[in-house]
Amino acid sequence: MSKIVVVGANHAGTATVNTILSNYPNEEVVVFDKNSNISFLGCGMALWIGKQISGPEGLFYSSKEKLECNGAKVHMETEITKIDYDNKIVYGINKDGETVSETYDKLILSTGSLPIDLPIPGKNLKNVQFVKLYQHAEDVIKKLENQDLKNIVVVGAGYIGVELAEAFQRCGKNVELVDLSDSCLSGYYDTEFRNLMTENLAKNGINVNFGEKVLEIKGTDKVEEVITDKKTYKADMVILAVGFVPNNLLGKDKLELFKNGSYKVDLTQMTSEKDVYAIGDCATVYDNSIEDTNYIALATNAVRSGIVAAHNACGTKLESIGVQGSNGISIYGLNMVSTGLTLEKAKALGYDAIATEFNDLQKPGFIEHDNEEVLLKIVYDKNTRRVLGAQMASRQDISMGIHMFSLAIQEKVTIDKIKLLDIFFLPHFNQPYNYITMAALGAK
Repeated sequence: MSKIVVVGANHAGTATVNTILSNYPNEEVVVFDKNSNISFLGCGMALWIGKQISGPEGLFYSSKEKLECNGAKVHMETEITKIDYDNKIVYGINKDGETVSETYDKLILSTGSLPIDLPIPGKNLKNVQFVKLYQHAEDVIKKLENQDLKNIVVVGAGYIGVELAEAFQRCGKNVELVDLSDSCLSGYYDTEFRNLMTENLAKNGINVNFGEKVLEIKGTDKVEEVITDKKTYKADMVILAVGFVPNNLLGKDKLELFKNGSYKVDLTQMTSEKDVYAIGDCATVYDNSIEDTNYIALATNAVRSGIVAAHNACGTKLESIGVQGSNGISIYGLNMVSTGLTLEKAKALGYDAIATEFNDLQKPGFIEHDNEEVLLKIVYDKNTRRVLGAQMASRQDISMGIHMFSLAIQEKVTIDKIKLLDIFFLPHFNQPYNYITMAALGAK
């Protein structure tokens, strides 16, 4: 029996602890987390804030009690402040201010990521905040009850910023969405898809302001204005959602780091230090799209990395099969999903990439109800013909379709293989010559 210490118990940490306890009952598992809760589904925060769900209870899928019931020893509200890697000891401080320490045989770091802190004047004013943790969302919801809070500026038009913009507008607030980029969701989708989302936001009352750099946040005690290089916006609340950086504070001086500061791990999730693993948003992944190490912070990746690390820490060799960065978003009924590389990103990385697109109804035209248009774009390498990425958009739920393209990237399937792929037809679901087949047949 060995002692495994897990630092951090959200998605990746919870997955690794559950995997160990379910498969290796003789292992001793000790968990530390500085928060008061674990397993919070942050992707559901906007739904809670925007009153699209009744409350936050369903956003938790585990707890200290559940983990302890299965055999773990869990220390909540305990922050690990130092790790002695040579002597295998972690040190921390609990909520009572007491110093704690624990030896380990194997260490699994699941410290997640931290919101990017913009270096601008006024960022410490009241009502200027991040929205990442349960406590952040809870605080925002309480403040929204104040009827004098009318104007909200969301800085950052990535997934979180766009979702929060919708949530605040659903609460009857005037929302200004500001981003330095020339459109929303940069990096996830190519221009035509980003334009669809921008139009969707504007149509539903979100004021979109792209190509603007935030210079200063002004106010006396609390925020009153946001000043960019082009405009000044009234603001009763400002949400900073410009992205995240890996939380590497406990190992940046000892462990090998990736170019963005995340812990560089191999396919078993082991770091450069023997017996030390890193999982989730603090660690790298193997990206099948580029066939190399990358950083892709997604809850799905975190869970898989936790499972892989758990087995390896317990002596069972298991390697990650890599990821494609599959993701999705749904705003005011517009569903967009993607996997792998966009055409823009593929070209920037040096691929001789081209794309094929097709736009059609999901079902035959004689289906008069619940039949929406679907836009599909498949990115592939001109020389090897290998599929590099795909993007889909519709008001239909087409989300499951992206999984096929994720697998295609993983298995290095060519665009030509998809041309005559056996896809079933039934009018209730699709067309005989559906958009997947037609897009592939249109490939050069």
